[in-house]
Amino acid sequence: MAFALSSPLPFLLSDPLFALFSFVHNMAESFAFNIADRLLGKATSLVVEQVCLAGVVYSELENLKATLSTVRAVLLDAEKQQVNNHQLTDWLGKLKDCFYDAEDVLDEFEYDSLLRVVVSEGGIKRKVRHFFSSSNPLAFRFKMGNKMKEVRERLDKVAADADKFNLKKMGVNVPVPVLNRKRENYSFVRASDVIGRDDDKENIIQLLMQSSVEENASILPLVGIGGLGKTTLAKLVYNDGRVVAHFQKRMWVCVSDEFDVKRIIKEIITSATHGKCDDLPMDELARLLRNVLDDNKFLLILDDVWSKNRDKWLELKALLDGGAKGSKIIVTTRDKLVASVMGTCPMYELKGLSDEECLSLFIKFAFNDGRDKQYPRLVGIGKDIVKKCKGLPLAVRTLGGLLYLKAEEKDWLRVQDSEIWKLEQKKDDVLPALKLSYDELPFYLKQCFASCSLYPKDFQFFNIPLIEMWMAQGLIQPSEQNEEMEDIGNRYIDELLQKSFFQDVEEGVLGFLYSFKMHDLVHDLALLVAQSECSMLNFDSENISTKVRHVSILETNETKEEETISRFFGKLNNVRTISFLDSDVGPKCESFVITCLLRFKYMRVLGVQYSSFEELPNSICNLMHLRYLDLRDNKSIKRLPNSIWKLQHLQILHLARCDSFEELPRNVGKMMSLRHLSVTTQQMAFPHKEKEVGRRCFDSLRILGIGNCPYLESLMEGMRSFTTLRTLIIVQCPRLSSLPKHLPALENLIIEDCESLDLGNRNGEKEGNIQGFGSLRNLLISGLPKLEILPRWLFQVPTSNTLLYLSIDYCENFRALSEEEESLSLTSLDTLVIRRCSQLLALPEGMGHLTALRQLQIERCRNLAALPEKMCRLTALTHLKIGGCFELAERCDPRTGKDWNKIAHVQDIYLDGQKIQVT
Repeated sequence: MAFALSSPLPFLLSDPLFALFSFVHNMAESFAFNIADRLLGKATSLVVEQVCLAGVVYSELENLKATLSTVRAVLLDAEKQQVNNHQLTDWLGKLKDCFYDAEDVLDEFEYDSLLRVVVSEGGIKRKVRHFFSSSNPLAFRFKMGNKMKEVRERLDKVAADADKFNLKKMGVNVPVPVLNRKRENYSFVRASDVIGRDDDKENIIQLLMQSSVEENASILPLVGIGGLGKTTLAKLVYNDGRVVAHFQKRMWVCVSDEFDVKRIIKEIITSATHGKCDDLPMDELARLLRNVLDDNKFLLILDDVWSKNRDKWLELKALLDGGAKGSKIIVTTRDKLVASVMGTCPMYELKGLSDEECLSLFIKFAFNDGRDKQYPRLVGIGKDIVKKCKGLPLAVRTLGGLLYLKAEEKDWLRVQDSEIWKLEQKKDDVLPALKLSYDELPFYLKQCFASCSLYPKDFQFFNIPLIEMWMAQGLIQPSEQNEEMEDIGNRYIDELLQKSFFQDVEEGVLGFLYSFKMHDLVHDLALLVAQSECSMLNFDSENISTKVRHVSILETNETKEEETISRFFGKLNNVRTISFLDSDVGPKCESFVITCLLRFKYMRVLGVQYSSFEELPNSICNLMHLRYLDLRDNKSIKRLPNSIWKLQHLQILHLARCDSFEELPRNVGKMMSLRHLSVTTQQMAFPHKEKEVGRRCFDSLRILGIGNCPYLESLMEGMRSFTTLRTLIIVQCPRLSSLPKHLPALENLIIEDCESLDLGNRNGEKEGNIQGFGSLRNLLISGLPKLEILPRWLFQVPTSNTLLYLSIDYCENFRALSEEEESLSLTSLDTLVIRRCSQLLALPEGMGHLTALRQLQIERCRNLAALPEKMCRLTALTHLKIGGCFELAERCDPRTGKDWNKIAHVQDIYLDGQKIQVT
């Protein structure tokens, strides 16, 4: 379902949220302080000051800063008081519009400054210089001085009305948060975080174990109000060892609002096979589903079902009859009518937690382990707070996260005595607790959270794309401590996780990439607080607020696309974000993109992935504010305009899987703000030879992804640029033979399916310049047939002291970690993974030098027959996983294995998927 966030919003919300709508709808202007703070920082930054040192421009800048400082002081009070004051809400809206306009002016100054630096350093042809304001700086400053004066006068006029509202000045301190609670590495719900559901879990497991003589698959509805923990309980059951052993197949599908039978079938197949399911005709999908089930006893979870459409359910149910008797389907829903439509077993109705259970859960989230004993008065206040949560775990967790690390009694009393509890509530209303937690968020997190409303319910967020979206929208600014913006973004996500606005974390392979989700009630809250800023819609949407600045498009209709463009855009004037979210569909007609470029000159984000136009119009280079350009999976595009380098604010450029793309323009390396580039190209060298582009290029790049490049032979050859690169990903470059030799900031290196690559060859110098990877922390190698032994540079300082994670996968000729037993001195290595290396016969005795190793995973190395004697020296090793290594598994058997004594000290041992229990 796609939403247009405007007047019909209350009718699109869940029932508990509708009750709160009248209270929250005045909170739409809750971002003014954040925008003012950001704007004041820009106005005082050196890059703006350097451009504005002349006459009237400097004077106007100082006047703007003075107005911003004055009005900023009362904004926190204004945002708080607007709840009961419509005039104040209107004033904040006008003020926010002025802030955005002022930001556009300041960004234009910064843009001109960047252009002047590029031109002054050379590498730009003279014949294009006349396009720049730099060629006539006096005229530029005169023009911009007038712009600044106009916006400053408008801001002064609006700000003067502040006196009408008797607002108080409120200071704000923004310390860098120190979170003691580490983000956990888990794919499923942690049992330790669940309190009061042991009996429910056992009851449901017993129901699953019962066999049915009447039907192959029986359906058990799990019913309960929102925020009660139905999904959490289902996950506990789904991952219980008894359930895993009882069912041959287990599948999980989140259904959510729309009961789309075809989509559900695709997701069942994907869940069962752990592979992508193509968009096939229905009869072909039905055949694949039958093959998946094929007399297997299966467990299927259909999570968060809303539809009462019996016909659609019967259509799906008929396709699920191919399993063996004893198969079970659990349906989680809030609606008893849904349960009656779908269930073949009596519904299992989940109840709220007791006050004692709520308090235990609250203490777990509000205090570090055991610290509640030090604060008995706070615990006493907490007892009263949890009673207001009405037994709902989501509310308890959220308020516990809100008060985490707060040791002052006044903070707890403010929550206990909040006006929000005095609103008329239903007995099952969780939203007051969520809204209270939102109100207490630091100002810099509120707009970040609200921007998540651009994504649909149950969306799987990944940290890097979300952070980059926040960066492009101006929600993350460079810090005075020179902290990387990506690191600031990860800190913001950690704070939102800790406060339970995000949940269901799943760590990626290397840890720097991870995913998470939002509870659907938390998503409802995001829709509410972002309603004047963000809109999630499709081309059939009718009600679009004219104030919307950020738009995501969930689906397109190719036949309607062109005819609805004028209607769609005619209502929008201030758009900063346009992004297509559908995983397979983007804009088909070029006129859509052209209209975007012509109409929205202040756009920061343009995401048109899966589009089909052959080239971008030259007019894209007029979008001086553009920070994020996503063209991924366009199979037709061949090139970018040569003047693309003029997008000096651009931070993220995605051209991955653009299979027809020929080459990047030669001056793209001159884009001074570019931080993330992913590209598929037909170039033989990346970038172009140094003599063609000048010595300096890509000086701000942090992430580089190069994939599916059939002709690429040379990567960064002979270059001393890329000095800020932190992550390098190289995938499917069959002709690439060597790595660059000087990447001093590189932390993450991922290489997959590069059949000609020799890791020991650093741009033609065998084992040359070993200082080049001095910051490497994570190395993942997969599909390198030339790899026989790890290169020596990996075991020498400084790399040997920094490497934390090493994975070697599907290297068919890999035979040894090291030639020299004593050279395996990776003193910091935490995790070692070796998979599908059939020529690996033994691990070296030098393994004993890996004194920091905590996790060791060895899979499908069929010729590896024994562990080294010095394995017993790995006293830090706590997790050992061995699978698909038949002889090795026998030697590690705790009863009869010859190698058991070498690993008996390890806490968690898994052999072929089974955890070894030692008594």
